[in-house]
Amino acid sequence: MTNNVICIKWGTKFGAEYVNRLYHMVEKNLKLPHKFVCFTDNTGGLAEGIETRELPPYEDNPHIGDKGWRKLSLFNEKLADLEGTALFLDLDIVIRNDLTPFFEEEGEFLIVKDWDFPDDIIGNSSVFRFEIGKHPDVLENFYKLGNEIRHDYKNEQAFLSYEMKRKGILKYWDKSWCVSFKRNCLQPFPLNFFLEPKDPVDAKIIVFHGRPTPEQAYNGFMGKGGLRYVKPTKWLDKYYN
Repeated sequence: MTNNVICIKWGTKFGAEYVNRLYHMVEKNLKLPHKFVCFTDNTGGLAEGIETRELPPYEDNPHIGDKGWRKLSLFNEKLADLEGTALFLDLDIVIRNDLTPFFEEEGEFLIVKDWDFPDDIIGNSSVFRFEIGKHPDVLENFYKLGNEIRHDYKNEQAFLSYEMKRKGILKYWDKSWCVSFKRNCLQPFPLNFFLEPKDPVDAKIIVFHGRPTPEQAYNGFMGKGGLRYVKPTKWLDKYYN
């Protein structure tokens, strides 16, 4: 079976530099034979070696907000010419260790367990793995719910988690593999004013969700009231370069 690392970029929120950075981190940390594929509406500026495909078919619903719902288009019955296993990665993660275990772990669908929800089901879709073409019902059920979907699900990762739970295949990565920058790296108040965020030595991936963004963390960041102050996090260069 083919191993695929995939990402998706559309619009203007993320530039080509995000894809290029992710690609170089993947190539540095994954020795298994694999393809790196970016689904995008703009191939300009992408590094040599990155395979590109058009954005998967998706019926946009402007009434439900949150553009992240487009991720569900990856569950089309056909995903361009790809087949096999796909490891999806958000563009703003940081890879700091070997990705091989993400392909070796048993299970039909694996996702990060989200940190922000008390709900024991919802995952964080920054890093998830699935079999290409095996779950078109996920996208079909999304379309069937239409505008009503936001009554029950805050975002696409909540919907996706409950869909895979319904199918009996929801499984989470080892909690030490994917950590939250703001939950696991930031120093507690008031040490955050004096110490750099911690580099989580046992983690494979650092996930940025909400604020600070990777750029804010790298350059330094002052959140509301100063309680989430972040000293410039220059050790990120170790993984970016």
